[in-house]
Amino acid sequence: MYDTSAEPLHVGGLVIDIHPVPGRKSVRVTVERDARIVAAVPPGADRETLESLIRTRLPWLYTKVRDREADVEQRPRRRFVDGEGFYYLGRSYRLKTVDETPRPVALVEGRLRLRRDCKDSASEVLVAWYAERGRQWLPRRISPWADCLEAPPADLLVRPLGYRWGSCSDRGALNIHWAVMQLPAALVDYVLVHELAHLHEPNHSPNFWRMVARALPDYEARRDRLEEWGAGVWLPGEVTLSHTPVCKKNV
Repeated sequence: MYDTSAEPLHVGGLVIDIHPVPGRKSVRVTVERDARIVAAVPPGADRETLESLIRTRLPWLYTKVRDREADVEQRPRRRFVDGEGFYYLGRSYRLKTVDETPRPVALVEGRLRLRRDCKDSASEVLVAWYAERGRQWLPRRISPWADCLEAPPADLLVRPLGYRWGSCSDRGALNIHWAVMQLPAALVDYVLVHELAHLHEPNHSPNFWRMVARALPDYEARRDRLEEWGAGVWLPGEVTLSHTPVCKKNV
């Protein structure tokens, strides 16, 4: 039987992270947006069986990894100069550096204002701004979808999730990436509905997609649009919400 504490599988020159999922009955292999390969497997899955299954998918994996790596290389980088565009809920706002504003970042009169003394920590203060916006906006947005799906009460946390839009914890809490606040509202809705459906069904089973379709009949079109948007959202390299933004003066 496969030891869940063992090292990831190495097959055909690829590294596959193994994630045992309680209650799962089949193997699901995905290539994350950072080109990392993840296999969600039933607890106790046999190692040799996993290797054999992954070998049958190597042609698809090679193609998908190459595409993901190309997306990462093309991901937009920011210089934090005046006029540079940053998306918020699907609309691009131009950055403007200002000498005085009550907060390090503020959206005022259609411009995203960055206080000049915070420019050296622009990534950190902008991530913190997106996260705070998410904590204010997302609970109101998710409420009708939770009612629609009859989802059990759950905490909603806005945090960095690498290249995942959302996830569910073992305790049923919903984790949403701060970067979803760059997406159009219709695509944010898809992320929220997707994670709410996971509160009922942990796997991407036919029943899971039926629940998603009940709330969003056009979910496939939204999923395709999310794939397109995913390559263009701003994700700074090593910034996390645990970092304390540093400006040259106290706020």
